[in-house]
This record gives sequence, structure tokens and C-alpha cells, in this order.
Amino acid sequence: MAANIDATAQNLSTWTDLSGFSALRQSAQADAKSALPVVAKQFESIFTQMVLKSMRQANFGDPNFDSQAGDSWQGLADQQLAVTLSNQGHGLGIAEMLVRQLGGKDTAAASQGGDDWKSRLGSVARAVGSSVQAVSHFIPGDPADFVTKMAPFAQKAAEKLGVSVRAVLAQAALETQWGKHMPQHGDGTPSYNLFGMKAGSSWDGERVNVPTLEVEGGVPVRRHAAFRAYESPAQSFDDYARLLGDNPRYAQALGKGDDVAGFARGLVQGGYATDPSYAHKIAAIANSPAMRQALDALKNGAIAPTPLE
Repeated sequence: MAANIDATAQNLSTWTDLSGFSALRQSAQADAKSALPVVAKQFESIFTQMVLKSMRQANFGDPNFDSQAGDSWQGLADQQLAVTLSNQGHGLGIAEMLVRQLGGKDTAAASQGGDDWKSRLGSVARAVGSSVQAVSHFIPGDPADFVTKMAPFAQKAAEKLGVSVRAVLAQAALETQWGKHMPQHGDGTPSYNLFGMKAGSSWDGERVNVPTLEVEGGVPVRRHAAFRAYESPAQSFDDYARLLGDNPRYAQALGKGDDVAGFARGLVQGGYATDPSYAHKIAAIANSPAMRQALDALKNGAIAPTPLE
């Protein structure tokens, strides 16, 4: 069984190690003692990835050179860096601390209290699982995945607003780069704020404070702002539909049907965003091959909707 643990550990040496956690968990059920160091390193790599992600978000960067492709490649590089740091030498020391705390160093005690020891190892596994969920539960891999997960919520919002599902999905895709970026809590958990909705004085729900880019006098300016936070994507879409539907400022955006450009212009006229290209960007995403292919696949049943509750 130790050989199986070693083989699993070797497979966890790249950024795709998150997909190997299930195999590690199965191996640990039969040989918990050998699995603890590998699980501990897995936990350290995930924690390191969350730290790197938070650092990237705190970096203002250069808005003239930022791009979705660059962010995607940077994310992959950070994932690999996190795994490499945790596996080189003593890593950051987090894995060793977990091994000591959970009894990995005391082999005699581990062998005598097998059930209790496995229970403690299970606690680590659950902690790793929670971290994986916090980091990647909502991060779709591509536009098709984003549309698949968000379509049921977008349909409900679109019906209330009298606009197309494509328009609602396009705005959410613009605000989050197809679900990859949104305001996050300090511990790295997502706010599920898919539309960049800020938390004003009338908002009495949860909120997150993060850097944001505003356009003031035609010039991009970095600010800190409070954004609304939700427990699920469904809540975000519901609040979004309520905000637009109940606020007379956005009356020009409602009832546009499949006129995405008209819907987007109505948002800008109501003051939804400061970006002068906001309406153009929504229309471009809505009419992009990626959006149309994803919606066609969903419509034809090639992919089934899998919403996140």
C-alpha cells in the first residue's frame, strides 16, 4: 500500500494535483500513516495557492496590458508554483507542522490508536476539501462551463427584466471574466457577486472590500470599494434582477428582448458602470463565437445545465 501512496504522491507534483486528491483519499483509508505527509503537503500547496491568488488581486497591475488570456496563464503558473514550493525541501513548513500536530512523528502512538489517528487524518482531508471548494468551486474552466452553470439563473433574471438570456450572461461574463474573477472575502471564499454590484448605504447584507478600477474623467483610477456578497450564484442573479427591475434609472434597459446593444446602452444611461466602452463590451461578448457555441450546445442538449445552489 505504501507503494500506492508513493505513486499518488508523484502524480501530485503538478498543478493538476487537485484532481488526484480522490485517489489519495482512497489510499489513505488503507494506510493512513503513510498518507499523512502527502495529505499535509497537499494542504500546504492549496493554502499557498490561495495566498498567491490574494496577492495577485491586491496587485493593481497595468490596465493597459491586462487581459483574460494573461490572467488565465498567470493562474496556471501560480498553481504550479504553489505545488512546487510545497514539495521542495521543507516547503513552507505548514505540512511538517500538520504532521507533528496530528501524530505523524509518533509512529508507536499512531499504530496503537489506529481508529483515532484515522479520524484525525480525516479532519485534515475535510479541511483540504473545504479549501479546494473555496478556491475552485465556482471557477468554470471555459465559457461553455460558465454558461452551463449560470444559464438556469440567467433565464429567471432575463424573464423578469424582459431581455434575452444571452444579454444577462454576457454582462456576468464581462464582470467576472467568465466566472474566474469576482470580489472575494479575506479568506479567499467567493462573494458570488457576478455583476459587480456595490454595497451602498442601503445594503444591509454581507459585503467585501476590494480594489476596483473606475473611470473618472476618462482616466482609469484604482479605488477600494465595498461590494455585495451572497451565499450562492442564485442570490446574486435574484438581487441583480431586483436592482434593475425596481430602479427607474434602468427603465431604458428593460424589455429589450434580444436587442443586447439596446439593453447594454440602457445600463450605461442608468449609470451602471463608469467604463465608456461598457455597452460595447457586453454586446461583443454576447455576439462572440464562444457565447453562441455555448448557448447552441445547451439548447441542443449537448450539455446539460448544472447550476450551483
